[in-house]
Amino acid sequence: MTETATTARLSAGDPAPAFTLLDADEREVSLASYRGRRVVVYFYPAASTPGCTKQACDFRDNLALLGDAGIDVLGISPDKPSKLAKFRDAQSLTFPLLSDPDRAVLQAYGAFGEKTMYGKKTVGVIRSTFVIGADGAIEVAQYNVRATGHVAKLLRDLSLATG
Repeated sequence: MTETATTARLSAGDPAPAFTLLDADEREVSLASYRGRRVVVYFYPAASTPGCTKQACDFRDNLALLGDAGIDVLGISPDKPSKLAKFRDAQSLTFPLLSDPDRAVLQAYGAFGEKTMYGKKTVGVIRSTFVIGADGAIEVAQYNVRATGHVAKLLRDLSLATG
């Protein structure tokens, strides 16, 4: 198995792999600091691309609803903090964007590896979303999610959808 091969996928009930990454302002953010609260951790390929922008803005637009339910949001990509800062500022994102340039956290969550894009097999970030419970266990693990409509589906899955 090469470093770029798909890593094992996580399932509901698995302990969420711990991590500490830099945010857009180069401050360390640790999953452990969210213990006691539920958190959505979503992995996306690249800041400022159309799909990733749509997904991030959907999370931004539903942040109050998630927050009212006691759920925080963290977005993780391989982008450097400076690129994340530009993305955050351009889209008025109000939740932490974390930088995983060596892809260690992406791999720990099974969110990096082989995927099919436009009929071609490539290796890269697998758009994935996890809901981690207050106890640190994974409640929801979703792989190969679509950028458009994903947040609405997640809200329905969590029984938070309005209407």
